Amino acid sequence: MQDLVLEPQSSSFSLSQMDSKGKVHFNLSPAELVEYALARKEGQLTSTGAFMADTGKFTGRSPKDRYVVMDDLTRDAVWWGEVNIPVTEDHFDRLFSKMTTFLDGKELFVRDAFAGADQDHRLNLRVINTWAWHNLFCANMFLRPSSKELENFVHDFTIICAPEFEADPQTDGVKNPNFAILNLSKRIILIGGTGYAGEMKKGIFSVLNFILPYQKNVLSMHCSANVGSDGDTAIFFGLSGTGKTTLSADPNRHLIGDDEHGWTENSVFNFEGGCYAKVIDLTREKEPEIFDAIKFGAVVENTRFKPGTREVDYSNHEVTENTRTAYPIHHIANAIEPSIAGVPKNIFFLTADAFGVIPPISRLNKSQAMYHFISGYTAKVAGTEMGVTEPKLTFSACFGAAFLPLHPTKYAELFGEKMEKNEVNVWLINTGWTGGPYGVGSRMKLSYTRAMISAALEGKLDFAPMHSDPTFGFEVPKICPNVPAEVLNPRNTWSNPQAYDKQAKELAQAFIKNFEKYKDFASSDILLGAPKAD
Repeated sequence: MQDLVLEPQSSSFSLSQMDSKGKVHFNLSPAELVEYALARKEGQLTSTGAFMADTGKFTGRSPKDRYVVMDDLTRDAVWWGEVNIPVTEDHFDRLFSKMTTFLDGKELFVRDAFAGADQDHRLNLRVINTWAWHNLFCANMFLRPSSKELENFVHDFTIICAPEFEADPQTDGVKNPNFAILNLSKRIILIGGTGYAGEMKKGIFSVLNFILPYQKNVLSMHCSANVGSDGDTAIFFGLSGTGKTTLSADPNRHLIGDDEHGWTENSVFNFEGGCYAKVIDLTREKEPEIFDAIKFGAVVENTRFKPGTREVDYSNHEVTENTRTAYPIHHIANAIEPSIAGVPKNIFFLTADAFGVIPPISRLNKSQAMYHFISGYTAKVAGTEMGVTEPKLTFSACFGAAFLPLHPTKYAELFGEKMEKNEVNVWLINTGWTGGPYGVGSRMKLSYTRAMISAALEGKLDFAPMHSDPTFGFEVPKICPNVPAEVLNPRNTWSNPQAYDKQAKELAQAFIKNFEKYKDFASSDILLGAPKAD
């Protein structure tokens, strides 16, 4: 594989290439960007001072319109398929030329920023936007260089985002007018035809997911992380609806970050300078840290006001269920800056198992941890997504398949190495159903889940008596402070234990079926973590 050498002096793109006759604004403050966004009628201010904007036709990422340029660097390294769709160098070059011509003469907002709190592993970014509020989003989500750091700033990677520009599928090598294209050799991301700001954030996450694991032995992770007063770092993996944000936002611990991190030989560090949180049905009672972070400088997307006011109605989902806010991490009172801490002592895989099978807490060995890391399991229930009327199995490799340029086994093997070297405890937490499947049982009490996580963090489960789950092989505690013993064994919570056994077998078979696409690339160590379906 060709090395991806990130030498600033060889940066492949600069604004001078565009010869823009329009006005170019460099590194404006949040206040200045808000002024421009209001003047350009890009949105409105809310009662708390946050900027409210709509993202247009696209209210989420469009994974089927995300491409990676296939060239000498990526041809034999990238995991090609539905996640990483190839596009040719010629098509990229043609689209790049058309896009920069389109931008010539436009008013542009340019931001220099970092991705990565660890100075040894960070990227220097230049983001070029046609919308002021998009640039504010980037000011929140990426790390903000000091004025001194900006004096000699040279960018390694460029993002060009122009929602007004659309591709021609007939000539540009893409399927639709909207697109997000990563060129890892030329170090450019092109985004057009979509106003969804998260495409920029996830584009850089995908870039780091390519660079860090292969070349630097740094595990890139789609997770949240926090650290205790004693310096004990904890990591939380989980898909939407599993409680990742809620459970990592602990007032007794300091937030490292809520979404993207790297694990080096001696640290865990945040890739970002802010948080991008879902706000559907947000209340101060449920999420006080997030609620209070939505103030001047923050952005809220696709929300609506309560009639006759400028107060956001977070229960309103007429635009989308995926309403969001983006704010700088210092809007969270207990966040640490710089966002870096020691290697983890405990890792939590969160799943909302709607079938009532997975124990509320269990400890995984190395093989099980790698297997379930690749599996990335949860279940969606009615009301969480359009068209979902009954529990729906969801598997997302490494809890973030959509952002993985490399094969999932590459990340899992590195995860296993780091877990073993650092003697990390890996826990599987079921925030889903107990006493039966969705519609019969009940959702696990949040107070019990918090108690189990606290017990794990405090070492109270290290020597607790355990039994082995007969289907999945996990070690399941028999006792846990502040949790009734009968809750810990899911089979005992069902009125019909035989029905539990049948459901457990069916879920195990679903895991095995999902893993079929990975098994030819998986080591024997990973395969030992599979459940028993017979």
